[in-house]
Amino acid sequence: MPTPPGSAFLLLAARFRAHFPMKVIDHLRNAQGRTLLSFEILPPLKGKDIRSIYAGIDPLLEFKPSFINVTYHREEVIYKERGHGLLQKVRLRKRPGTIGICATIKVKYDIDTVPHLICGGFSREETEDALIEMNFLGIDNVLALRGDAIKNESHFIPERDGHAHAVDMVRQIAALNQGKYLHDEELEAAPTDLCIGAACYPEKHPEALNLNVDIAYLKQKVDAGAEYLVTQMFFDNAKYFHFVDLCREAGITVPIIPGLKPITTLKHIAFLPKTFRVDLPDAFAAELVKCRTDADVKQVGIEWAVAQSKELVERGAPCLHFYTMGRSEAVRSIAARIF
Repeated sequence: MPTPPGSAFLLLAARFRAHFPMKVIDHLRNAQGRTLLSFEILPPLKGKDIRSIYAGIDPLLEFKPSFINVTYHREEVIYKERGHGLLQKVRLRKRPGTIGICATIKVKYDIDTVPHLICGGFSREETEDALIEMNFLGIDNVLALRGDAIKNESHFIPERDGHAHAVDMVRQIAALNQGKYLHDEELEAAPTDLCIGAACYPEKHPEALNLNVDIAYLKQKVDAGAEYLVTQMFFDNAKYFHFVDLCREAGITVPIIPGLKPITTLKHIAFLPKTFRVDLPDAFAAELVKCRTDADVKQVGIEWAVAQSKELVERGAPCLHFYTMGRSEAVRSIAARIF
């Protein structure tokens, strides 16, 4: 007998739900003061095998990560020649499959997952469709992000009928959690139950006028429904602690998870501060400028990240969230000395 359409999806969803996924906010509340571990991975490039994902996760399993984030990457625009001097504009997604990868990880490892959802490239209807798909699969966490501009654009341009800011997406997700869909015909629809996370920037968002203005906008995201925050990578713990203090003074009470990235190559020294607009402390920079090889950088970077991690744990950070960029070796070395 032929398999009914959609039945494979429903079987996957049923199997997925059997694992009783937990929300990030519940992991944090149940930790009872213990610092948790989480990390972020990249979807494989289009055409690559899912085994590359497993290779990045397997070495970190012994440290019992509470959840794993899977990034979503903005499409790129390329122009293909069509003859007679004509060019065709083509949108290309190099790393598709975020939601499917999250479902696969949950089934294979029984670890909760957090798909990233961005404003760029999505209309509000497409955003709703993605959220419904998460809900069908039992994925009950989402990190709401604006996302970056397309590489050949000077600034972020939202899709027609898309969100211009992450706070708008947070509001849409919060409305869906109340059973409020975009169109009237879904008046009787069941509400979703998604835990909403959002991003924050201890050294301010690159487009913000200053840190205080940035925190005022961050407060809007929390008021709209964000239940926890994850920081951009930083290398100076003093800036994180100062940022948390400013947030508390502004009335932001949700958990603020520090995001960490070990510097492991010579390219990172130039690439990371420039791309992510973060400063390196003098003591760290002084050691890095002495490095002549990637191996030298890796050793210095791991030692710095270990020192960062120890201080964050001592000061009660709710979770250490590592940006692995798909490579877990350095993070494993750090986690072995912390957890």
